[in-house]
Amino acid sequence: MSELKDQLNEAVKAAMRAADKVRLSTLRMVMAAIKQREVDERRELSNGDVLAVLSKMLKQRRESYAQYRDAGRQDLAEKEQAEIECISEFMPLPLSDAEVNQLIDAAITETQARSIKDMGKVMGLLKPKVQGRAELSVVSARVKGRLSSV
Repeated sequence: MSELKDQLNEAVKAAMRAADKVRLSTLRMVMAAIKQREVDERRELSNGDVLAVLSKMLKQRRESYAQYRDAGRQDLAEKEQAEIECISEFMPLPLSDAEVNQLIDAAITETQARSIKDMGKVMGLLKPKVQGRAELSVVSARVKGRLSSV
C-alpha cells in the first residue's frame, strides 16, 4: 500500500475519533475515488497514482467553488472550500516559478526538443515530476511558449 494511502486511512480514523463530519465526509469521498480507480484498473495505486486522483479532485472542487461563488451560493462555496483545504493537506508542496522553469529547461534539453511538434515528448517527461505540485495547464503553456520561441 502506498504511503499516501496509509496517511489518508489514518486521517479517516482521526476524523472519526474527532467527530469531524465535514473532514470525514471529504476523506471518505477521496478513499472511494481511490478504491474505484483501483477496481477499474485491477491494481493497487502507487503514490503517484493517488496524487493524480487527489489533483483531479482538487481541480473539480476549485471549479465548483468558482461557480458557486459566482452564482451567489455562499453556503455551497464554503463546503467546497472546506473540501479543498482538507484534500490540499495531502498534496506535496507546490513548485516555485523558478523550479518549474528549471524543470522545463531540463526536459527540453533532455528530449532535444526543437519545435512545438516536440511538446508531447517534453510534457511526457515533465508530467510525473510536476504532478500535484504545479498546475499542468500552466506548465503546458510555458512549454508551448518556450518551444515556439526556440
